[in-house]
Amino acid sequence: MARPTSMAARRELGGELRRLRGERRGAEVAALLGWSESKLSRIETARTGISDADLERLLRVYAGTHGDRARLRELARRGRVRVWWAPYRSSVAEPYDEFVAFEAEAVVICEWETQVVPGLLQTDEYARAVIEVGAEVRDPETAHRRTALRMARQTVLTRDPPPQLCVVLDESALRREVGGRAVLRRQVQRLYEASQRPGVELRVLPFAAGAHAALGEAFVIFEFGPERAPVVHSEDLVGGQLRTKPSDVRVYREAFADLRRRALSVPETRELIARTGHALG
Repeated sequence: MARPTSMAARRELGGELRRLRGERRGAEVAALLGWSESKLSRIETARTGISDADLERLLRVYAGTHGDRARLRELARRGRVRVWWAPYRSSVAEPYDEFVAFEAEAVVICEWETQVVPGLLQTDEYARAVIEVGAEVRDPETAHRRTALRMARQTVLTRDPPPQLCVVLDESALRREVGGRAVLRRQVQRLYEASQRPGVELRVLPFAAGAHAALGEAFVIFEFGPERAPVVHSEDLVGGQLRTKPSDVRVYREAFADLRRRALSVPETRELIARTGHALG
């Protein structure tokens, strides 16, 4: 199982430290350490990392087990590591850092897209056309950096071992001429090639499927294996939202299962993509 990196490691560390704090108030613990309460809060909410010295002091207060200490030291170390996408951080919102981290660590990625081709399967010209219409993208340099980051993210599919990618794509994404007809044609060809890759399951939900359990919301489910809880990322106009509550994750899993049942089979999807490409010329 891939180990958490950077922001995801900080998030996991903060959750574990909050668990160890138990019923004690943050102000009480901070006072014992000579810290401000806001410092402890920033560590627990993953807004900042923690030094080895501060972690050791905190663990002495919490009297954690030897196993706790070893694992938390490793999380703290990884939370300070410079990740590959660090050069792009200035061009994206902070929550996106967590999204990229989860994507890099997941062993299974299940994605439902309602309007556009998923980022992991986009061509660079299609990606740029999508990014340029974003409400918060106001200059060409930001669009360029975000496009470069999206293309760099795609290397997750060639890591060893790669994640299992399962995508259900609404048929409208095959028809919407993002970037123009020629850009869409090349994007559809990329989808056809992706549908033949090992570890990629691509299905199209046809218009004829009618209503379904995920109308109006795109989302991704990241699975990390039996030792770590899954995370859902849902998208809206002002960014994304991460959901970790087990009952919420269950709703999204059930919705994705419904989408897969209603979608075309993998061979039928490949045939539809091929026909669409031919129709685009």
